[in-house]
Amino acid sequence: MRLLHFDASGKLTWTFFSNGTPPYAILSHTWGDDEVTFEDLINGIDEDKAGYKKILFCGEQAARDHLLYFWVDTCCIDKWNLDELSKAVNSMFRWYQNAAICYVFLSDVPPHSLENDNLPRDIWEPYFRDSRWFTRG
Repeated sequence: MRLLHFDASGKLTWTFFSNGTPPYAILSHTWGDDEVTFEDLINGIDEDKAGYKKILFCGEQAARDHLLYFWVDTCCIDKWNLDELSKAVNSMFRWYQNAAICYVFLSDVPPHSLENDNLPRDIWEPYFRDSRWFTRG
């Protein structure tokens, strides 16, 4: 299993674990048009890509929760390697099950509905109910 982490200089990188894994966070999200891929990690990430925002979110939240490692499907799986892709698809449930914590990134929920604890429920709740995340899969 390939897990992401930020190295000492703050660069996003990954480590491959073949025998057991350390505690890690996992990200549940919907895919968009501008995702960071496995190839991006090899060739250098364009931090302006929209998908980088959710990877950063996951890594920063994992750090706040005292986890060094995290997993995001868009860039932790080499989708051009069909054997790896098949194994990943068959292992996905276990990876979610074994994660220390799962974060959900709702790309279509406006930030103001998350940042203001004083908003009445009838204002923020429709954003959550209508999120694409609930219809994925």
